[in-house]
Amino acid sequence: MTTATLLLVEDDPALSELLEYRFANEGYRVRATADGDEALVLAAEEVPDLVILDWMVEGTSGIEVCRRLRRDKATAHVPIIMLTAREAEDDRIRGLETGADDYVTKPFSPRELLARVAAVLRRIRPALAGETIEVGDIKLDPVAHKVIRRGQNLQMGPTEYRLLKFFMESPGRVFSRNQLLDGVWGTGSDIELRTVDVHIRRLRKALELPNAPDPIRTVRSAGYAFEAV
Repeated sequence: MTTATLLLVEDDPALSELLEYRFANEGYRVRATADGDEALVLAAEEVPDLVILDWMVEGTSGIEVCRRLRRDKATAHVPIIMLTAREAEDDRIRGLETGADDYVTKPFSPRELLARVAAVLRRIRPALAGETIEVGDIKLDPVAHKVIRRGQNLQMGPTEYRLLKFFMESPGRVFSRNQLLDGVWGTGSDIELRTVDVHIRRLRKALELPNAPDPIRTVRSAGYAFEAV
């Protein structure tokens, strides 16, 4: 079962209700809206793991919602699957060029959409599909809750584990302290920014092995990034 959070933006009440039911039944957490403006608010309040976005919705259009999500640093990495009745090749190309990761034309089978979502999550954020993540010489098994480096099991606290998992899902990406707070501790957390630095130091210590380089890069005035070494 997955624990991914989906943002569903669909203005057909019957279809929205059906998709909410099908995805919830598969273990997804679904936040739904029929309005493009509200979708942007929901995404800002809690960054989803994936967005299912209808092209034609109330308020701001789906294509504009996609464009704005891609412009926002907090949501730029979030995968987007667009739903639309537009079948013309130019429309599909426009959706993909705007930033959509996949494109599903109506009518469609809910089973097909479930499969598309699972495929996108496996490709972009493998931990959400329960698959082992491997970056450089470090492997993280989200099912067994183990971290292995160069054949050795590493011991670390639960916060360091969540921090490492968050980093490894987006290798190379620079995260600010605020983004790490939101991603690891949750939106609205009252944890102080300096607490992030404390846990970064603890994580670095947990990852230490003889002759093994530090995979966490400090980016001055920006934050931290996790890279293959």
